[in-house]
Formats: sequence, structure tokens, C-alpha cells
Amino acid sequence: MNRLLLCTASLATLCTSVPALALDIDPAAMQQELAAMRVQMQAMAERIDTLEGDLAEAQAVAQMANATAAAANVSATQAVERGGVAKADSLVTSWKGAPQTTSASGWSFKPRGRLQYDAGFVSAPGSTGREAGFGNEVRRARLGVQGGMPGGFGYKFELDFAGDEVSIADAILTYETGNVELTVGQHNNFQGLEELTSSLSTSHLERAAFTDAFGFERRVGVSMAYGTGDVIVQGGVFTDNISELSNKNWGADGRVVFAPKVGAAQLHLGGSVHYADLETGMTVRYRQRPAVHFTSERFINTGSFGATSEFGLGGEAAIIRGPFHATGEVFWQSANRPGALADPTFFGGFAEIGMFLTKSDSRGYKGGKFDRIKPKNPVGDGGAGAVQVNLRYDRLDLNNSGIVGGTQDGLLASLIWSPTDYTRFMVGYAHLDYSDAVYSAAGGDTSYSVDSLGVRAQIDF
Repeated sequence: MNRLLLCTASLATLCTSVPALALDIDPAAMQQELAAMRVQMQAMAERIDTLEGDLAEAQAVAQMANATAAAANVSATQAVERGGVAKADSLVTSWKGAPQTTSASGWSFKPRGRLQYDAGFVSAPGSTGREAGFGNEVRRARLGVQGGMPGGFGYKFELDFAGDEVSIADAILTYETGNVELTVGQHNNFQGLEELTSSLSTSHLERAAFTDAFGFERRVGVSMAYGTGDVIVQGGVFTDNISELSNKNWGADGRVVFAPKVGAAQLHLGGSVHYADLETGMTVRYRQRPAVHFTSERFINTGSFGATSEFGLGGEAAIIRGPFHATGEVFWQSANRPGALADPTFFGGFAEIGMFLTKSDSRGYKGGKFDRIKPKNPVGDGGAGAVQVNLRYDRLDLNNSGIVGGTQDGLLASLIWSPTDYTRFMVGYAHLDYSDAVYSAAGGDTSYSVDSLGVRAQIDF
């Protein structure tokens, strides 16, 4: 077809040109010119034949490629439906104190960390011979990662660099299905509201005295948490802290929480139980600092004694309504001693009230524990952040069954300024009255008071 059009056009051109040239060109010359044109036209016709063949071949190849691609797309779709090939992930990055990247297939990754720097003073009777005065420390300096994986799995790993040692804080793998979450690795046991509340969200520089005195800490184990409606049930079997392994110690912990909303108020009621079986020859010791961590002095201390097991029972309650909150806990810890020795039971507990001075701010609560403060008018958005005051009475009694570790009754006050969700500044004061203290003052007196004042600067991501 293309060749016919070309020949027709050429002949038309020739026919219109010949009359014009006839007057100037003789017949012999015209014959030579026509012969040359015929040669050129033949060459052009052959070239057109070649191009038409190449075009037909290219069209055939294109059709084959399209068919192959369509078949491959169908196969890929079928493979994805069978779970054989993963779809290309679309990534979304959000900001939660640090960048968190999440994929459509269920992967997520977020760096995490915190820094808490404490400083302050401890005042004790000079006649006790105990070191007092100024102290300071990096209370916590943690770095880690957390995230999720397809299928409901998650992970968290965090190291603590405080002091001159590196220790593992959390190291867990989780699996969540429906209302159930399983956790394997080093993580918190279930020993009360105060212990499970993050150090980022506590209302005083240190947790209640009994939590540290009774040795509450992260341990390696397997646990399960079930939540439905207003009820949370938690339980697990644990060995020891990862830094103490390997040994034969093991324990079990459980906790039940009922947390209904009543009008504008968030209520919290809970109870916990603790049991630990200790390796033969093990000893226990219960003691506590004077409401700050930057001193190594402990005026209440049972000293070490042999024990075959521990058993503890705790109760907890809290209410949050607008800017106001109230909370309290009690805990009894028994140590079973070998042989015919009497088994002591020690007691700890506290009661607290708190109030925000800034408008519309309230204490956070989530998952059966207190959560971070989120100022309604943070610094940076034209606001002043959130300001909170808290008052607490704290008691620890380490006297029982012939063991005289002393008693500590504390009155604590704190002022907390949270400029943003992820920054915090605290001032805490404690007045602590001791009886049967382990260090004697002048004249052998073991009943006296100690005061502590501490400040904290905190940031996390």
C-alpha cells in the first residue's frame, strides 16, 4: 500500500514536470533521466518492503511482550493471595517523640530513649556519721528500639547506660491476637500500679518506698495479659533479672485490674500476688534510700538473711477526675526462712493526692497504669505547658518476727512542670521520720528524721 502511494506520487510529479521541461531537454536526455528515476524508484520500493517487514516483526514482538506481562501479573496476584510473594510496601512515617516508620504489610520501627539527670541534697543528723550533703547522677540514660512485625508480633530492646555500667532494661518479643498479648523476655512483673507506671510518668522522683525495698524489678519470663472492657488480667512465670542469670530462682506474679469510667472520673481498683522460689543458700535483704537515688545511704535495712521463698499480696486504687487525682497502694511481703525460724512479714504503702494548676490538664491513664502528661497548651504552641503539685504519705515497716530493719514514715511533696509531651522538670522534697534506724545518732538514739531535696531534668523520645 505504501509502495503504491509512493509510485503514484512520483509519476504525478513526473507528468507535471515533463511538459515544462520538454522545451529545454531533448528526447535522448529525457530518456536517460527517466531511466535514472526508475532506478531510484526501484531502490525506494525495496527499502519500503524492508521497513514494512521490520514493522510487522516489531508489532509481533510487542504483542508477545504484552501477553507475557499480563500472564506474569496474574501469576503475581495469585501468589500474593496465597501468601507466596509480599506486595510492595508503602511506608508512612509519623512523629511520636522520634520518627516511627510503618509499612502497609505490618512492619514498624521506632528508636526510643530517655535521659533523666538528678541533683539535690540530703540532710541527716551529723552524729550518725552518714555521708550527706550534695549529690547528683544520671538517673537513667536509655537507648533502644521498638516495633512490630506482620502477624501480630512485636519487639522492644533497650539498654541503660546510667552510671559506669551498661545493663539491659527491656528485651522482649510480643504476640498479640484479639484481646490477648503474650510477652517473652525481660520485662516488668505485675506488682502494682506504682511499679508498672513508667519512670517517665511517676509523680515523685522515686517510686513508693516498698517497690524498691521489696526488690521489684524486671525479670526474664513469659507472661500473658488479657483485656476486655474495664477488666485487665495479667500473669506470668519468671526467673531472675538477666544480670543475675544463671540460677535456679523462679517465681510467679499475677494482677487483676478493674478500671471503669464513672461519669467524668476514671476509677482504678486492682490487686496483685507474688511468689518466688529461691535457690538453696540464697539470702534476701530489704532496705531503702531516703526518697532520692543519688545517695547510697539507707537508714532502714533488714540486713541479709536466709530465705527459701517469698510471698506477697498487694492492693491498689486510684481516681482521676479532671485536674485532680488520688491514688494509694498497700503491699505485704513475707519471707520464708529455713528451719524453725519465724517467717517475717513486712509492710509498705502510700496515699497520695495531686492537682494540676494549669487549665484543662489531667493525669494520663492507659492500660491499667498512669501514662505520660500531655499538656493542652504546650510550650512552642503559645502555651506554658502543664504544672502539677502532689502530696504523699509513704510508710515502710521492716520490723517483724525478730528482724529489726526499722520503720520509715515519709511526707513527700513534688512540683512538676511538663513543657511538652516529652520533656519534664521536677522538684521533690521529703521529710522522713525513722524509728529503729540502723545507724544510731548521739546517745544511741535510733529515732530521728532525715530530709532530702531533689530536682530532675528529663527528656524522652
